Amino acid sequence: MKAKMHFSLKAGERIFINGAVLTANQKVTLSLLNDARFLLESHVLQVAQATTPMRQLYFVVQALLIDPASAGETIEVFRKLHSVLLTLCEDEDIRDALNTVKEQVEADRTFDALKIIRGLFEVETAAPAVSADAAHQAA
Repeated sequence: MKAKMHFSLKAGERIFINGAVLTANQKVTLSLLNDARFLLESHVLQVAQATTPMRQLYFVVQALLIDPASAGETIEVFRKLHSVLLTLCEDEDIRDALNTVKEQVEADRTFDALKIIRGLFEVETAAPAVSADAAHQAA
């Protein structure tokens, strides 16, 4: 069987696979041979970094992937924040991307949703479509 994904981890680096946190004590290459929900540590956003509405949305979607046991509660937080962002966002391209994010999350394709949201970080920084204060007040 041919490996689907290869990862190289540095010593001490973590990877989140199906809710489990794995770390390596030395440089290692892993191969995932089947479908799994995963997130590399370099893509993990810390709570202190969730300073904009898109980063907050990313943090919530990431929680769906990292902590599947809490998915029931987390999906409700996602739906509320997503709805607020759609209401406050005026840019049609960003609204379309947010709708695609929701479709991906609802289809349990959280990694794909995270990629879309990461792509919106630069757009949000260049011309904030929604202010963090407005999103926080609405939530």
